[in-house]
Amino acid sequence: MTACILAPVAPNGAMTSIQIKGVPERTHAVLRKRAAAAHQSLQEYLLQHLIEEADRPTLDEVLERAASRSEGSVSFDDINAIIRADRDSR
Repeated sequence: MTACILAPVAPNGAMTSIQIKGVPERTHAVLRKRAAAAHQSLQEYLLQHLIEEADRPTLDEVLERAASRSEGSVSFDDINAIIRADRDSR
């Protein structure tokens, strides 16, 4: 098993770090090989992927953001009735 330590710079200039213990040797070897193929250190490679992961909102985050918008609310029944009326008028 291998430990991995990342130390990115926080927006305020302070260093933060993440340490992952218990990384299986095979996983470490694959990631090291992918980093080399991308002409990056393992730390650069993993940091890039962590940033990409953090930038991509989860489904729960998207739904929470949508639910927090109060720019009007139409019930499912109202939407269904509007669509049905439009279809019936054709």
